Amino acid sequence: MANAKEIKRHIASIRDTRKITSAMYLIASTKLRKAKAELDATRPYFNAVRGEIKRIFRTAGKVQSRYFYPEDGEPAPHGTFACLVITADKGLAGAYNQNAIREAEKLLSDHPDTKLFVVGEYGRRYFEQHGIPVEHSFLYTAQNPTMQRAREIAAILLELFDLGRVEKIYVVYTDMKNGLSADARTTRLLPFHRAQFFSDTEEKAVSIPFEFTPSVGAVLDNVIAGYVSGFIYSALVDSFCCEQNARMRAMDSANRNAEKLLAELSAEYNRVRQTAITQEITEVTAGAKAQRNQQIKRQAEEVPNR
Repeated sequence: MANAKEIKRHIASIRDTRKITSAMYLIASTKLRKAKAELDATRPYFNAVRGEIKRIFRTAGKVQSRYFYPEDGEPAPHGTFACLVITADKGLAGAYNQNAIREAEKLLSDHPDTKLFVVGEYGRRYFEQHGIPVEHSFLYTAQNPTMQRAREIAAILLELFDLGRVEKIYVVYTDMKNGLSADARTTRLLPFHRAQFFSDTEEKAVSIPFEFTPSVGAVLDNVIAGYVSGFIYSALVDSFCCEQNARMRAMDSANRNAEKLLAELSAEYNRVRQTAITQEITEVTAGAKAQRNQQIKRQAEEVPNR
């Protein structure tokens, strides 16, 4: 059993660690609120873009676009895929990173001819250590998702898609369903199914036809580029929110475990301290008793000599 000094040192170490985990909890909470506010501020724009794509399909009749599956039942593309994997820059976030990487590995096992595009230092390091080739690694941090970075990622992926080097584009990110749970998911970004842009309820027909310049296809391609950038930005921010939420939960769990461990160590420290005090009292009592017995013995030896 450890002595009181060792237990006291252990208690001090746990308290120092608890200060760090508490600070990380507060930082993650602040970042989460800020990211949610930024995402909520940009969502109306991209909802409007989605509405315009619906309007194009509803008013222009049959529209042919390379970004959509064909209407006449042609076989779906089966060539090279591109996969954007969004992870964090560091751990201490529960199973957040492992869940995203597991989704990416599942896609690789189903379709080995997949090119990986990675955001986040954790994912870059993991694929490098496991010998999995990465087509492009975005070296900026995952801690500060911005629309400009989303446009840069979208431009690279769209260029490969437009050149025919990839037939499908997937995004592996973590979606926060609510404040308590988050799921890592694989979403096909391109090509779209036309049904994605049709509402369950039919809207009123437009009485005045639209004019598209230079053409319907050109307008649609331009709008799709903005929509893809918005989707990637949303995935980046959503993943960032999930990371901070996972880190908050991990730090909260660490704080609770620290409190429990401190309670156990405090009780053990009190027992050891009480045992040490009892032992000191026993030793003092025993020493006093021995001295008393020795004094009585000496007095008994001196009496016959008189």
